Amino acid sequence: MRSSPRRIEKIIEPEPVTEGAGVRLKRSIGTERLDYLDPFLLLDHFASSDPRDYKAGFPLHPHRGIETVTYVLWGEVHHKDTLGNSGSIGAGDVQWMTAGRGIMHEEMPQVRPEGIAGFQLWVNLPAKLKMTKPRYQEIRSDKIPEIKKEDGARIRVITGSVDGVSGPVTGIAANPIYLDVFVPAHASFIQPIHRGHTAFAYVFEGEATYVDDDKDDGTKISSPRLIILGDGDYVKVVTGATPVRFLLVSGKPLHEPIARYGPFVMNTEEEIQQTLLELRQGTFVTT
Repeated sequence: MRSSPRRIEKIIEPEPVTEGAGVRLKRSIGTERLDYLDPFLLLDHFASSDPRDYKAGFPLHPHRGIETVTYVLWGEVHHKDTLGNSGSIGAGDVQWMTAGRGIMHEEMPQVRPEGIAGFQLWVNLPAKLKMTKPRYQEIRSDKIPEIKKEDGARIRVITGSVDGVSGPVTGIAANPIYLDVFVPAHASFIQPIHRGHTAFAYVFEGEATYVDDDKDDGTKISSPRLIILGDGDYVKVVTGATPVRFLLVSGKPLHEPIARYGPFVMNTEEEIQQTLLELRQGTFVTT
């Protein structure tokens, strides 16, 4: 069977939101226009050199039934939780947290001259893993492989594989790809994606054309935009006079019902009510 490119199904302009104790973000998944892109529940882009936009951070708050992926482009974020974990992630680092049955944590951006920039992605957990034990995969920047192509393209492989090089994040139920891709001017990039998997690209610097097929000029996308990619075997990106940088993310859809209440994502409303009861009774977090 002839392989086919993934066509653009929808283009999303990120919406400005304020979260936590007053952090200003751009949200493209988890809005009225795009509530859920199975298995992805939320995508936030934070970027500011003004401390008033981010210093209040995200004080102690709960999660259950999901995974949160924090990727820092520059700056530093301190974190700690009620299970005794603490630390910080900086430029190029990734924290992939599986909240599972429940965790209380805080994430506090640090005021630095360069400010803060990065992303947070929420990934749903299948029903069989929603009450699993919480865990962290904290990956330092120097442990994330970067592939350099002859035409100057650079691909940081957080999870998934490119040209036989696999990312350091493993054991994730959605079997995801998470790439940070830079394509210079007058160059191209092609990446295979599992057929049947949900896929999107988030363009956060520059612009590029996403090519539907060899007979089509494709669609030019400028930052910041999220594009939902239809099914197919690969994505092809071509640049003109301007380079581009984008996240390319894919994952296996769960096709399960979701019940969502803020930081809790379960399969039924009864499970949400049970979660809220445990919070009130002080039994939400267990060691």
